[in-house]
Amino acid sequence: MALITSLLLLLIITILALGMFRGFGSQEKIAGNLREKARAVHAAESAQQYAEWWLTQGSNAAGGTVSCAAPVLNANLGQGQICNQTLPNAVGLTQQPITNVPLPWPLGVTYTPPNMNVTPPNASLTVNVSNEPYFAQPGFYIADLGIGADGAGEAYQIDAYGYGGASTTVAIVESTYEVAQGVVNRGGL
Repeated sequence: MALITSLLLLLIITILALGMFRGFGSQEKIAGNLREKARAVHAAESAQQYAEWWLTQGSNAAGGTVSCAAPVLNANLGQGQICNQTLPNAVGLTQQPITNVPLPWPLGVTYTPPNMNVTPPNASLTVNVSNEPYFAQPGFYIADLGIGADGAGEAYQIDAYGYGGASTTVAIVESTYEVAQGVVNRGGL
């Protein structure tokens, strides 16, 4: 009787232990996915903030709009543009949400924030936690929406995307930004 009871208890404890170890693996995958999603959001927000900052520099906002088409420009080379159509309209997806535009966007501006390590897939490198590579450069697209609702300035729609460490980890952010006459950038973003 004692032998059968102890074998049953051993079997129950073994099943509990196996379930617990299996749960640890799932928790690690969930934590890794959340971390990669956060990295993608931070990359997209960096591109969005750069685009907002770029609008306020010099005569960029006053430079006027263009009918945007490929190729993709590079903000790190001082390039930028303001488009006279929203991104879905620019790529032929009229009345579609921004999330339906395939990535990477065929037009717009890419931007690599300082200290961001963007490494092509399958490249061999030594990775440590502080410089884990991102899949690709983040990018943004600025569309002129016309006069702002308050009539004090011009409204712009800024769409930005960013990748985590893989092509499947992507975040898209969008903002509406108004640039008014007489506004001075005091050095902050």
